[in-house]
Amino acid sequence: MQAKDVLADGFGRIEDLVRRAVEGADDTALTRRLDPDANTLAWLAWHIAREQDGQIAPLAGTEQVWTSRGWSTRFALPFDDSAIGYGHTSDEVAQVVAPAELLLGYLADATAASLAYVERLADDDLDVVVDESWNPPVTLGVRLVSVLGDAFEHAGQAAYLRGVLDRTAR
Repeated sequence: MQAKDVLADGFGRIEDLVRRAVEGADDTALTRRLDPDANTLAWLAWHIAREQDGQIAPLAGTEQVWTSRGWSTRFALPFDDSAIGYGHTSDEVAQVVAPAELLLGYLADATAASLAYVERLADDDLDVVVDESWNPPVTLGVRLVSVLGDAFEHAGQAAYLRGVLDRTAR
């Protein structure tokens, strides 16, 4: 197995995890918070896609699907197109309101772009330094694992939140 196969498997799992957490959730569930500052399902799903899209597109040398495929217009969020959710305040989290189909559609596009990029990689590419502002400098392999780690962490939060919401809705 090559490194790109491992990365593709990881990126391929994100969409399924998020789909299970979001699919079938109504607008109330998608925007419900466990406490006044907690993330919502809508924000978590949007952020997972934005973070993946926002970090992979520059590595791939492509425009983010957020803008190139019109997702920014469809979501019509009150943020700059460069916003990926990192550092969002509680008020900004609450502004991410979108139906499950829109959230999952964008995630599917972001995932497809990530998989297309990973498919082009050779093992030696993962040693290329992509960010010298860190000590040690960040290689492509480390950056991709970081994107995956963030996505899995937030997908786990979404799964937990969906379980709590489903149990407390009874």
